[in-house]
Amino acid sequence: MSEKISVVIIEPGKSPRHVLISNTLENLQKTVGGYIETVTLASDLVIICDEEGRIKNKPYCCDICGISFVGTVIICGIEGEEFADLPVEYKYIKNP
Repeated sequence: MSEKISVVIIEPGKSPRHVLISNTLENLQKTVGGYIETVTLASDLVIICDEEGRIKNKPYCCDICGISFVGTVIICGIEGEEFADLPVEYKYIKNP
């Protein structure tokens, strides 16, 4: 597992931003504000969000592939069972 991974973070009402974050469960939970849930978008791409975001009435964030997300989301790569750098072909994320 890489100590740090390159990801895109989208926060409600803000533009997506590319950042390097610590690849630990604690940091991922802190970033999304709760227990993490993953949504697989492709074999090498996932979204990490707060699994209780709707229960907590978090604000709308964005729609991705027809799915509405609330609260802060992280978009990153996946290699096997581990989170990884965002694959280069997905580096150009537009504003939601």
